[in-house]
Amino acid sequence: MPMPTLLDPIEIGLLRLKNRIVMPPMATGLATTEGAVTDELIKHYVRRAKALGLLIIEHSYVERRGKLSSQQLGIFHDNLIPGLIKLTARVHAAGTPIAMQINHAGRVTTSEICGAQPVAPSPISHSEEHETPRALSKEEIEGLVEAFGYAARRAVESGFDAVEIHGAHGFLLNQFFSPLSNKRGDEYGGRLEDRMRFPLQVVNRVKRKIGNLSLLYRLSADDMKLGGVSLDESKVVAQRLVEKGVDAIDVSGGMIGSRPEMLQGTQGYFVPLAEEIKSVVDVPVIGVGGIKTAEFANEIIVRGRTDLIAVGRAFLADAEWASKAVGDMRARVKGSKE
Repeated sequence: MPMPTLLDPIEIGLLRLKNRIVMPPMATGLATTEGAVTDELIKHYVRRAKALGLLIIEHSYVERRGKLSSQQLGIFHDNLIPGLIKLTARVHAAGTPIAMQINHAGRVTTSEICGAQPVAPSPISHSEEHETPRALSKEEIEGLVEAFGYAARRAVESGFDAVEIHGAHGFLLNQFFSPLSNKRGDEYGGRLEDRMRFPLQVVNRVKRKIGNLSLLYRLSADDMKLGGVSLDESKVVAQRLVEKGVDAIDVSGGMIGSRPEMLQGTQGYFVPLAEEIKSVVDVPVIGVGGIKTAEFANEIIVRGRTDLIAVGRAFLADAEWASKAVGDMRARVKGSKE
């Protein structure tokens, strides 16, 4: 049987995608200061939706303490649902399924942005430039599980086809996974089984709230810092995520953001991590990392290294990237048959 290509369909849970091109979540700063959808934000996504397999909307905060930036998209209140419904309807009109990424910034936000002292697993600042966060109590952790669940319910009511939980790039769930930021002495810290407890509780709650909708998890498979989460640990985490009902793993890396300086300059710099995660799970895996050309993306799929490819910055530079990629590949296939 021939290997699949970038243009072949694939299923994530019960969601069928027409091809394997994914636009990953990238913050736009186009929401209102209260986190509401704007016409500019809708236009941004509609321009890029055509010919995509899946569009994943930028990370949206599940409570005010988890807000990262002044005009970040939010999903923390029911009054945001009407704007999100407009967004999903417009993207669906372009023929593309749409997923909502839900997130909490944890210690990487500021009190100026979120209105209170930032919270985290432990009182350890993200960097010298960041405030020292306050450690979350057990009761607050339980409340955050609820907040993620409510956000997932709002995503369902807003018409999204899938939900992605953000567990990467140094945000709150990643902070609990990582021994660099989690020094707790209770059941939420210490050994890996305890450090993954809160993220898995979030997965459980979100899964219950979304029913048959597909669930994705964005995983930083390697902190890329000494003493941080390793790939071997992330393989264990990925397997547990699938056991809890995650339908696809969106593999990234880095405790310091989505574009570690040491990896810049090459296409597909997180693909080796995705390939390793793919070797231990039986759900689709998304690869990402500075991918620019359809040829490179297709080669990754054909070689079986990942199941889907996310193209980020190239989409910001060219809103027609997916349409051009699909057209070029179809022309190449047609030419080879003549």
